[in-house]
Amino acid sequence: MLTAILVMVLLAVVLGAVLGFASIKFKIEGNPMVEKIEATLPQTQCGQCGFAGCKPYAEAVASGQAAPNLCVPGGDNVAKSLAELLGVEFQPVGGAEGAGPKPKMVAFIDENTCIGCTACIKVCPVDAIVGSSKLMHTILINQCTGCELCVPACPVDCITMEPVKTDLAAWKWRYPVFELKKAA
Repeated sequence: MLTAILVMVLLAVVLGAVLGFASIKFKIEGNPMVEKIEATLPQTQCGQCGFAGCKPYAEAVASGQAAPNLCVPGGDNVAKSLAELLGVEFQPVGGAEGAGPKPKMVAFIDENTCIGCTACIKVCPVDAIVGSSKLMHTILINQCTGCELCVPACPVDCITMEPVKTDLAAWKWRYPVFELKKAA
């Protein structure tokens, strides 16, 4: 009995040493640039850049497969930070195609049409939608990043994207002034 225990302890020590050596010898280091790029992104996981989330986009930017100006929720501030980090020339968000940047948008829920299904709440990456099951929902416009993930999730099409009004009077405040138009 004592011999069996000693054999098992010896076997555990040998296997532990082999695993420890293998973890050091075959260690795979991640790209530190990916981590820096991902830390710069807003982490909304919206997919507007064409990638499944911020991490895949960061990996594509680090490997040179994607431009650093595709993050719509981050806007030009994130594009500038990424261009500086990568040492490339800054291009505004959406400016590569020459069409100009996409205007900042915020979601708007038509209260008369909302059925309270909570489908939009489940897909919102920044928790900008509040409401309860079978009750009307609303958007917290100061939290909404305009990712548009809630629009296709709504089964009754009561969510629309409205442009954010920015003017000289609103530029210096933390939250911009919004001009939402209800469909008449």
